[in-house]
Amino acid sequence: MFLADHRRDFYELIQGQRVLLLVAFDVDALCACKILQALFQCDHVQYTLVPVSGWQDLETAFLEHKEQFRHFLLINCGANVDLLEALQPEEDTLFFVCDTHRPVHVVNVYNDTQVKLLIKQDDDLGVPAYEDIFRDDEEEEEDSGSESERAGPAEKRRRFEEAVVERTMRRRERREWEARRKEILFDYEQYEYHGTSSAMVMFDLAWIMSKDLNDMLWWAIVGLTDQWIQDKITQMKYVTDVGALQRHVSRHNHRNEDEENSLSIDCMRIAFEYDLRLALYQHWSLYESLWNSGYTAASLKLWTLQGQKRLQEFLADMGLPLKQVKQKFHSMDVSLKESLRDMIEESANKFGMKDLRVQTFSITFGFKNKFLASDIVYAATSLMESVDKDGADAAGTDSFVRALDSLSRSNLDTLQRGLELAKRRLRAIQQTVASCICTNLVISQGPFLYCYLPEGTPDVRLFSKPVALGLLSKCLLKSFICSTKNRRCKLLPLVMAAPMDGEQGTVIVVGIPPETEASDKKNFFGRAFEKAAESTNSRTLHNHFDLSIIELKIEDRSKFLDALISLLS
Repeated sequence: MFLADHRRDFYELIQGQRVLLLVAFDVDALCACKILQALFQCDHVQYTLVPVSGWQDLETAFLEHKEQFRHFLLINCGANVDLLEALQPEEDTLFFVCDTHRPVHVVNVYNDTQVKLLIKQDDDLGVPAYEDIFRDDEEEEEDSGSESERAGPAEKRRRFEEAVVERTMRRRERREWEARRKEILFDYEQYEYHGTSSAMVMFDLAWIMSKDLNDMLWWAIVGLTDQWIQDKITQMKYVTDVGALQRHVSRHNHRNEDEENSLSIDCMRIAFEYDLRLALYQHWSLYESLWNSGYTAASLKLWTLQGQKRLQEFLADMGLPLKQVKQKFHSMDVSLKESLRDMIEESANKFGMKDLRVQTFSITFGFKNKFLASDIVYAATSLMESVDKDGADAAGTDSFVRALDSLSRSNLDTLQRGLELAKRRLRAIQQTVASCICTNLVISQGPFLYCYLPEGTPDVRLFSKPVALGLLSKCLLKSFICSTKNRRCKLLPLVMAAPMDGEQGTVIVVGIPPETEASDKKNFFGRAFEKAAESTNSRTLHNHFDLSIIELKIEDRSKFLDALISLLS
């Protein structure tokens, strides 16, 4: 059931209760969690936090804690499956679900006793009407016993024939209704997409209760930026949500210049700005950032000698000396730094990079620490999916806690460590993209493009993680579109696979929608993967909250792909 009043129907209800927070492994969920933690601390709400990386974790956590808790809050997980069927809870258990995954399962929408949805109603949810999905089948036989006993043989025969006709009509109506229901549900469930950021939903709750702080606003901004970097929402949705947050930024950060000059060292200030679509450039050298940002690497085709020459021409057109460009950004001449954005934007238009400028927000801590929202997203994601130098996974809960800590301004050391990991990952992504294109690893399979990262590829362990593989897939698809002359291939989606667990012989597979200007970011691979696995008895694990990410046994890869090709042809 959708909650109309989040304050009354959710927050006031859980005050005085013990709550179990089940939080997914993504930055938007982390930010929503930080906002809630601040609210709970303010109102002395008792809670336990359990990170969950997939459905198996969610079920395990529920089974372990269902005896101690009656109130469960699920952040960025749980909306797109029938929760009651999946978890089999007691009748007095309450689930509050704040999740960006769409479509929301119809049983969750129409269950008004145990499932409460903290979901923004402004989103175009398109939920089917109750009567189109559910019906009561108590076919009451209207049989007046005493009258039929008194009726003669002819009357009995007539009534019997009428009853047979009526039953036949009811059965036909039932079949037609079932067929229509199946069609409606297929239309509703075939595409996977994302709604309003959970961090924004939680910030709205804090704002309604007049408990919103600048820190909470920053976490809402980071949550939205995470959706944009991972390409989960359309450009129009991003710009609309940025506009909504910009009004809050003006309200919280409206000091004048004189006050700014006398700010204390531990203060923070958020500002709206048009900045560059260059990853981590303020914490790197401009050259490294241009080389390792997906947008510029694809636009300039930096995996070719011609592209590298174009990068040199681009820098020359701006009039930037290589010595300045290749040193750390904070060491560049102040005069160059001040005019850098205008210089880059002017030259970018000449080189076909018309979208290099983007609306975003920055935060300043004290006198010297300045970060863009995208910097925080890259750092937190890298901490959350970190692998050590030997390629082994860091412990899941430890990584989650480190990523959560990096969102607090008191933990700048953790954030800096995250930025270094993010640089390593961005380099790995661009090197892998270049390798895949130069060795023709991207092949057309008919209805989609396909790429498999073979075992032994440098940094392949980094891409056994869902967010990292998703970012790689999106960069690869953009770059491939820029490199191919085949017009049909430019309109195709991409399926990408990478080794996951060598001992168990599994690969991780992700499907992403086509990269077109009119793209609505709706992804049909989730349902397609399920059907392809079902029809071939492939050994798959659908454990991720994003349905378009699955795990698959290496031996079943070819038959699974064949089924996917025939299904989508």
